[in-house]
Amino acid sequence: MAEPVRARRLTGEEGQRLQRIVRRGRHESVRVRRALIITASTSGTPVTAIARLVTAHEDTVRDVINAFNERGLAALGPRWAGGRPRLISDDEREFIITTAKTRSVGLGQPFTHWSLRKLTDYLARNRIRTVRIGRERLRQILREHGISFQRTRTWKESKDPDKDAKIDRIEHVTRNFLDRCFAFDQFGPLSIRPCHGSSWAGKKKPDRLPAACHRTRGIRYFHGCYSLGDDQLWGVTRRRKGGDHSLATLKSIRAARPDGAPIYVIMDNLSANKTPAIRTWAGKNKVELCLTPTSASWANPIEAQFGPLRNFVMGGSNHPNHPALARKLQDYLRWRNANARHPDVLVAQRRERAKVRCERQQRWGRPRPQAA
Repeated sequence: MAEPVRARRLTGEEGQRLQRIVRRGRHESVRVRRALIITASTSGTPVTAIARLVTAHEDTVRDVINAFNERGLAALGPRWAGGRPRLISDDEREFIITTAKTRSVGLGQPFTHWSLRKLTDYLARNRIRTVRIGRERLRQILREHGISFQRTRTWKESKDPDKDAKIDRIEHVTRNFLDRCFAFDQFGPLSIRPCHGSSWAGKKKPDRLPAACHRTRGIRYFHGCYSLGDDQLWGVTRRRKGGDHSLATLKSIRAARPDGAPIYVIMDNLSANKTPAIRTWAGKNKVELCLTPTSASWANPIEAQFGPLRNFVMGGSNHPNHPALARKLQDYLRWRNANARHPDVLVAQRRERAKVRCERQQRWGRPRPQAA
């Protein structure tokens, strides 16, 4: 008759380690169950009783005891198999990522962007490399590599040869002469038609605006002025953009500082903003025109002020005519100047600054990164 299987005598260190594993580990852990089998076997418990204790087959108990007698405490760790072999190699994963990041039009497909279904079909049928993969596994691989379905973005790149010099001048005057800096720009075109917006309403009963397919009564432009030091915004509505209207607006800015000291006006490169008459008047009245670079509207501080104007006056509106719209604009300007630090105004300004971010991915007012 064969001798019963029993674990060998434990050393002091082995006994301490087995006790720590049993006390601190989880009972469903493989290491804890094997430690229980070994400690029970060393105390003389038969295999059948140990099998009932750990709810395992007797052959499993014998295999654990024999493995401990041969390899010691190394037998506590399970030797897992390699698992199912990988169906997608590293090279195929790289090909999937490269294909997903490539515009589908560039690969001869008749659509502008990939969907999971279109991408899996292309990977399974293309002539370069065939990769058969399911949509869910494809989604997981894309997510592991930080690729998600996003909306496209646009940007403006200024090709003005004097771009750096103009930006440096604007930053210099706003840093050193803030109380004497003003910004000017035209906001528009403003047309008479319902504009979508947001408002409080009952669930599934949103406020509705009539659909307008025709723009009537022409358009208008709001000529806005902004005082950086006082944080005040004012302006007037005009029928068109013209040098005479820009000159009238600049005169209103000069009137805001009647002391005769130099002032600085930041505005864009619109031809109506730099006519000979405007340049002559500016030279006689100590007004320096700080022109922004071409295609760099983000450099004008007044752009951030037009965001709240668009949100609070134009959003969710249905003005009957241009005089009514002009009155609403002036009503908002009076409220805004009296509540310049209102949280809603500040939030709308921050959102607008994020929209007019420059090509350097740098928001206006943030210091430039130092060159290495």
